[in-house]
Amino acid sequence: MSTRVLIIPEDFRKDQFMLQPLIQRMLKGIGVRAKVDVCQEPLLAGIGEALKWDRISEILDDNRNMVDLFLLIVDRDCKENRRQRLGNIEAKAKKYLGGTRCCLIAENAWQEIEV
Repeated sequence: MSTRVLIIPEDFRKDQFMLQPLIQRMLKGIGVRAKVDVCQEPLLAGIGEALKWDRISEILDDNRNMVDLFLLIVDRDCKENRRQRLGNIEAKAKKYLGGTRCCLIAENAWQEIEV
């Protein structure tokens, strides 16, 4: 059985072409068989939307029965507190997904995903 992964980028329209093959290769490199998809619905269209708990919980609700691992991956954009905000989202997701087999891990790129 393979792990089902859903990447949640701040805007999938360009980020998907970097993140999907990168995450797939990383998982393969550590011996994890995974089906890796990129969240395209809803279109978050920016960091402001990607950091809103209401938007993230909507994605979790829509996909929790089909996904084992959610990866929220955003740009850092020179914001030193970005990691702390992502940690808060991870904590909320842990409580929200409690009792299920899935989890959310959030991380920021060092500065831009494209770099």
